[in-house]
Amino acid sequence: MHETIEPSGFRDLLVQEVPLMDMRSPQEFAHGAFPGAVNFPLLDDSERARVGKAYRESGREAALALGHSLVSGEIRAERLSQWQAFVRQQPRAVLYCYRGGLRSRIAQQWLAESGVSLPRVSGGYKALRRYLINSLEQHSIDQRFMILGGRTGSGKTRLLDSLDTGIDLEGLANHRGSAFGPRVINQPGQIDFENRLAVGFLKLDLQPGDLVFLEDESRAIGSLSVPGELHERMRAAPLAVIEEPRQQRAAVILSDYIQCNFLEYRHHDPDNYWQAFEDYLLQSLGRIRRRLGDALFREVAADMHEALKTQQGQGEMDAHLQWIIKLLTHYYDPMYDYQLQKKLSRVVFRGNSQEFLRWAARLKVRPRSSD
Repeated sequence: MHETIEPSGFRDLLVQEVPLMDMRSPQEFAHGAFPGAVNFPLLDDSERARVGKAYRESGREAALALGHSLVSGEIRAERLSQWQAFVRQQPRAVLYCYRGGLRSRIAQQWLAESGVSLPRVSGGYKALRRYLINSLEQHSIDQRFMILGGRTGSGKTRLLDSLDTGIDLEGLANHRGSAFGPRVINQPGQIDFENRLAVGFLKLDLQPGDLVFLEDESRAIGSLSVPGELHERMRAAPLAVIEEPRQQRAAVILSDYIQCNFLEYRHHDPDNYWQAFEDYLLQSLGRIRRRLGDALFREVAADMHEALKTQQGQGEMDAHLQWIIKLLTHYYDPMYDYQLQKKLSRVVFRGNSQEFLRWAARLKVRPRSSD
């Protein structure tokens, strides 16, 4: 009897980041998967479509026979070889298909015949996904939340990362928020984001009533949406406002948005990184053109072009501070202050980052260890 991972073991499977072999088709995998899962399809998209048609028209046995004929000989040997190579690198691996049924059982059997014994997830992707949905809904109900706010560049994400009970929604969404938030690598899909978020809660090992810190976010983070019940709880939760001087905030933005993104573009596409980075900045500014007004937009755009010219010619990025400070002064700070006026009844703390950490310690929120 081949080993299975039952629902009672799902939490450990996800929290311990056990390598997952997803045996579904590439199209299924792209629609949604789990953190760390790798796609090793038993059937590719076209093969799956043909087998599905055979099942609908002629029944299970005909579909099974067609599947075996499509994945045989060299094709079977090649796919099995890929699975074996992965298992040699990841001997703790576990496999699953959509419902934990035929495809994962066949893959498990083929591996066993080659001398490799792997467990499979009982109920497959569908069961694991349902487990994470239920877990996320329960955490949204059970936990207390403290929302971390502050003007742009206040270092809120850095503070969240320093707390054991902080969850970085923007990090999970791979988007830094605002018009300048897109990263080099595209955002995950909505299902992947929700799965990452649910696993993030599980890793905190929370008890009902434990306090969780989240950043003050709108419902949308780039193209993704914070799950509705969680966002409703966030909107009603107390608010801690981080207050830092504008010059310091500009330096944070220079580091997190300009320097970091530039390095990401250079690493991702060494041949074309400069044009991609320049396009990123100019397109991001263009997204808020109407809100800035023509005069301010043209002024900031001129400063940005000059900063890019200086950076390209001299390798110096500090020239970007001029347009960053201008945007903070005339756009981002007034907008945040206006929005904060609507939330004043929820504010329970105001102070700088160090004052916040001391205050958080009194709430029994433990700083995250550095190892």
